[in-house]
Amino acid sequence: MKTFKILSEKKIRLDELLRQNLPLLLKTEISNSKIRRLIVAGAVSVNQKQVFVPSFTVFAKSSVFVSVDEEKLFYEKQPDDIKFELTEKNVLFEDEYIIVVNKPSHFPTEKSMVETRDNLHAAVVRYLFARQKIQNPNAKNPPYCGIMHRLDRDTSGVILFTKKREANAACHDMFEQHTAKKTYVAAILKEPASKKITVDFPMGRISPKGQSAKWGKLSEVKGGLKSRTEFEFFKANSRFFLYYCKPLTGRTHQIRVHLASLGCPILGDELYGGKPYKRIMLHAVSLSFPHPATKKIITVTAPLPDEFSD
Repeated sequence: MKTFKILSEKKIRLDELLRQNLPLLLKTEISNSKIRRLIVAGAVSVNQKQVFVPSFTVFAKSSVFVSVDEEKLFYEKQPDDIKFELTEKNVLFEDEYIIVVNKPSHFPTEKSMVETRDNLHAAVVRYLFARQKIQNPNAKNPPYCGIMHRLDRDTSGVILFTKKREANAACHDMFEQHTAKKTYVAAILKEPASKKITVDFPMGRISPKGQSAKWGKLSEVKGGLKSRTEFEFFKANSRFFLYYCKPLTGRTHQIRVHLASLGCPILGDELYGGKPYKRIMLHAVSLSFPHPATKKIITVTAPLPDEFSD
């Protein structure tokens, strides 16, 4: 553990003061998130008083002490993500406006707080850029790729990105207004009471801040938002039942929460009571949407991964 003293020369936010001084003291770059983490953890004091608020105002001639355990500060837990490069076989649909791909499980859709962590958005950009360089070897700027919706890290299947900014508004509207129709397949160990059932209740975050984010039934008075999903039996094998899931609203973890509320949590979804498995068995099997330019209805499907077979 090292303790550094910084003397403030002017009125400044605490996190900004550390941002200006810590890289020089530690002789290495340090991210904004790590600076905030230090402050919130109580490792910083101003004029001999612990401060936990990154935006705290430090006045001129104040003495700031920072205690740093470099090994802990710079340690990043390595997620067990797969290594993935997008190839032509994973591209389900593409034209000049959009690209729709088949996302693998165990791979995040977009960048996270772990700065070195790969993600699907970055993989799509690399794919488009490599192809662009074949046509123009001197190309220096990666092509545009817009994120329009997301799939959870462990959810596989159909996901759409825009290739032109002028397609963003139409694509945003189709997800916001639910003219884009999504269908998922979930594997469960216990069947619901009916082969066809609809779940409809307000939901929101039910876990305290600072704990793993968990959603569930929450009254509208407490901030819950309407959620509705239609479920219908697809098929069964010797290991589990497969159900089609059609979300009519777009709440976080909606399908997972709704199936758990029926006493039928998704296999592998331990957060909501599912039996441990090699992945959360939820797959985005199809996406139907009005094309952002032509308005023609496009339906894109992604085959079920092998783990959904008997």
